[in-house]
Amino acid sequence: MSGGGGGGDGTDQPGMITLEDLESFSEEQLSDSGNGSLEEEAETMDEGDDRLLHYWQDAARGHQVEVSEDMAEPIQQLTSNNQGRSQREHIPFTLLSHKEKCGELLYEKRQYEKGHWACITLREDTYEQSICYGFMRIMRYICQQNSLGEYLGMTLPIITVVRTDENHSVMSHDVTVAYFLPAEHQAQPPQPADSEIIIEIWPPTTIYARAFTGPTNEVTIINQINAMAELLDAPGLCILDSFIVAGYTNPAHRNRQNEIWFLQRPE
Repeated sequence: MSGGGGGGDGTDQPGMITLEDLESFSEEQLSDSGNGSLEEEAETMDEGDDRLLHYWQDAARGHQVEVSEDMAEPIQQLTSNNQGRSQREHIPFTLLSHKEKCGELLYEKRQYEKGHWACITLREDTYEQSICYGFMRIMRYICQQNSLGEYLGMTLPIITVVRTDENHSVMSHDVTVAYFLPAEHQAQPPQPADSEIIIEIWPPTTIYARAFTGPTNEVTIINQINAMAELLDAPGLCILDSFIVAGYTNPAHRNRQNEIWFLQRPE
């Protein structure tokens, strides 16, 4: 199993581009944030498409990421299909145990069953760019660029694989972004039009998950990995050079909900 997160320099720049960004902004909210109405600004594109695309482009520039014009349709489609939290399917798991200290939950031990994931691995100039471009390509697959030619549905969390050196001090810019196929598509996963998106079957996996809030960048992820390693009773039971950052909410929010996952070694 593999997993996700964000990047950045820890400043209060616009949030990293992810699928969650779209669900946080209705067309009415986007219209209110500008100087004019949607009708005044839409000249060559659909009104909602235009404003949503501009939002993505503005947010991406803060991270040296370009959002092309052809993203307008999938951006609009994902927005219209995910107007409420009830539309989002959470990846199922079994809670095996948890550890607390003074009433505070430190981490949970969970079992995730075998399942199909759509994965893409990229290596851009920065860790953050790899994640942004990976999310956008996965988004195209979710929205229409698949063998069914239809919207597949949103699942949470979206995860990426985080790879480090043995000392947990340096993070690789090789990033695998992964999306869990909704239950209705698990038996027969639609095939991606993008040849670099691979449908993989991940085996049953036991993980240790610790929640944290705030931005996900290289500094915060490294800090979370080291903090989790200190909390585990037997960190040697886990894989120690590959981790998962799972994102549940819009990275533009100051109090983003995330988890760091340690993977238990197969027996």
